[in-house]
Amino acid sequence: METRKRKLKFRAWRRGFREMDLLMGSFADKHIAAFGESELDEFERLLIVPDWEVYAWLIGQTPIPDNQRGPVLDQLIAFRYAAQAG
Repeated sequence: METRKRKLKFRAWRRGFREMDLLMGSFADKHIAAFGESELDEFERLLIVPDWEVYAWLIGQTPIPDNQRGPVLDQLIAFRYAAQAG
């Protein structure tokens, strides 16, 4: 499990465009240690989605597809706004 978490953190920091690297990587650094199997599965699914799609969801530019909704994405959206506010 720890190896999987390290690999996901690595992938989160190397998304492809800097804004997403910072967002996903910082989020992983803060939350991934507490994730169980289902949260890791959801986070891994999010990492497969192209950067621009996830970014559009996070900034509210496009609606989130029902098949991508979940508690980890909700945490990521909340994290984005919390990070921007500070």
